[in-house]
Amino acid sequence: MTTRPVRIRRRTGGGVITGAAVVVLVVALAGPWFAPQAATDVVGLPFAPPRSGHPLGTDYLGSDVLSRLLHGGRTVVALSAAATVTAYLAGTAAGILAGLRHRVDSVILRPVDVLLAVPPFLVLAVLATATGRGTLVVVAASALANLPGIIRVVRAATLQVAVRGYVEVALARGESWRGVAVRDVLPNIAAPVLADVGSRIAGTIAMVAGANFLGLGLQPPAADWALMVAENRTGLVLQPWAVVAPAVLIAALTITVNLGGDEIAARLRRRSRAGTATPDPGATLRPAGTAVDTGPGPVGGEVDQP
Repeated sequence: MTTRPVRIRRRTGGGVITGAAVVVLVVALAGPWFAPQAATDVVGLPFAPPRSGHPLGTDYLGSDVLSRLLHGGRTVVALSAAATVTAYLAGTAAGILAGLRHRVDSVILRPVDVLLAVPPFLVLAVLATATGRGTLVVVAASALANLPGIIRVVRAATLQVAVRGYVEVALARGESWRGVAVRDVLPNIAAPVLADVGSRIAGTIAMVAGANFLGLGLQPPAADWALMVAENRTGLVLQPWAVVAPAVLIAALTITVNLGGDEIAARLRRRSRAGTATPDPGATLRPAGTAVDTGPGPVGGEVDQP
């Protein structure tokens, strides 16, 4: 009698988190379509308080804060998504290679250990100093900061799959490691890798926002939530909405994505535990009709009797 309410609360909590994440993403991606003015239009005096037609007041240039707020979410989401996808493409390939090819394992892990010891913002500062400011620098630094952790996660998951019989047989048969990786390894490590995505995206959003706040990425008059915080912090006392509103949206995006990732990870773990009832869950992912060599058997079908 007590288990059903608990399940209902869990499902309700997961639905609320998912709904909040969707709302924030819709505001970030579709916001420019609903903005009353263009992001760079001057509509009043600088740091004017909220009034009719401008519910969040104006910023340091006299632009409508609500309009810039609705325009400023796409850059945060786009840069974070680009950095995360780049990191996972490179990290998944390197992690699977390290897990399947033991000869190159140490070659891949040595630079990974070095990168793990370097703070992410130090990587960003070094790249910005060497190549200059810009969005490409922010994406590259964010991807490079996430790369060591992704390689470690993918490698650990690959090592667990690599000891299964069908993978060992495929490698012993002389199949290429690329084919084994795509057909046998990648589908079986999808759950732990996807469970890692939520926390990675949240960290990337924070790093991208921090880079734009410091002026290492986007430059004025671009509309960006983090850039709005940096531009209007001098007028925080006069017009706090110009700083508080974008800061709240950055926090909401980071928190909802992180919690949404945790919810997805929990569901994947429950499905994984439910699938352990079969002797070898990964064997079902082999292509139909693929023969697996199980070793020499008794000749002529005869079986030795004890």
